[in-house]
Amino acid sequence: MHYRTVLFDLDGTLLDHFAAIHRCHSYTMRQLGLAEPTMAQVRAAVGAGVEVAVERLVGPELKPAALALYRPYWDATMLDDVELLPGAKELLAFLKQSGVRTGVFTNKHGPSSRLACAHLGLAGLLDANFGATDTPWLKPDPPFARHVLAALGADAATTLMVGDSPYDFEAARNAGLAFYGVTTGTHTAAELRAAGATEIFPDLPAIQRRLAG
Repeated sequence: MHYRTVLFDLDGTLLDHFAAIHRCHSYTMRQLGLAEPTMAQVRAAVGAGVEVAVERLVGPELKPAALALYRPYWDATMLDDVELLPGAKELLAFLKQSGVRTGVFTNKHGPSSRLACAHLGLAGLLDANFGATDTPWLKPDPPFARHVLAALGADAATTLMVGDSPYDFEAARNAGLAFYGVTTGTHTAAELRAAGATEIFPDLPAIQRRLAG
């Protein structure tokens, strides 16, 4: 296999956490006297970190109050609605058996990312897990990717990024990584293609077949 390291986005790539995310945004906006968002609105808001998502949904003036409501509710309930996407554990196990190092590279809150992965049985299949607040950066900031590569002892030329959004593609492009897009999350194949992605798959089993074949 050409790739010696594979980095994964989390939400919409390895797991489906949108029910919990939607529930927490709905609770927050309800407490503020606002109309609850639709799932489509929440999906459109996420990807650049929780602070950006909250601001997109409630506006800059209500952002501090919204975050003060959202964060403790999220911490208390985040594991109530989280599921692995089909093929996630199988792909990570295949890569581990193939001697490939793997890591989560996400804009999700780092402690939340690690807790969710441990809850779903992925922690033992991953070599690292990097998220928001672990560093000063977020995807697609190039220093974030450089930090992840250095921590894993990885070379950009032999590293693959797998993700579901233009943020993931931009992060890969900025760091000189190969990119495989999946349409199991927030963006369609057309949207990923418009961002510049050329390798797009319907799900993780399709990616495993490509890497194995």
